[in-house]
Amino acid sequence: MISGEQHQRLVRLARQFVKFGLVGGAGVVVNMLVAIVMNKANGGTVNAQRILFPIPGTEYNFRYSSLVWIVGFLVANVFNFQLNRSWTFRGTRKAPWLAEFWPFLAVGSAAAAVGLFVKIAFTNPTSPLYLPEPWFHENAGLQSREYWSQLLTIVITMPINFLANKLWTFTHVRRKHADRAGQAVKP
Repeated sequence: MISGEQHQRLVRLARQFVKFGLVGGAGVVVNMLVAIVMNKANGGTVNAQRILFPIPGTEYNFRYSSLVWIVGFLVANVFNFQLNRSWTFRGTRKAPWLAEFWPFLAVGSAAAAVGLFVKIAFTNPTSPLYLPEPWFHENAGLQSREYWSQLLTIVITMPINFLANKLWTFTHVRRKHADRAGQAVKP
């Protein structure tokens, strides 16, 4: 049996998770808009696998699709951070903006690095995770492998982001800041 205090903590955690998910959903829209704009500027998703440069010391190449993933992540990360800071985790004393942003960016970057490999697996024809034809293809539209790989990868990495940011960015960093300032912080 759980106590009243434990119940309140679970309710607060569930509420934060839902808010984090809503912010994440808005971030997905931002990320996907960046992907659409960048792909249109590059002549469409048919050019997403264009090689930008070879990766030194390897047989691999850095492709436009990877650039889209990185830029989409960075833009959505700043958007999500600000919204999470001011809405999802607003109930606790805040540390300075940059003191919270750098850990949030670090957590997001770790998830984005994992996500980059997942996205590559979805778009690489030799991968067992390759999104197959005829359902997915390199043309524009709702069946674009480029857009589906972007979206699926975001969904896969979201739980990692929530837990790490909840425990580190918006709890540990704020607690550390509050301890220095002599203030109490709710988990």
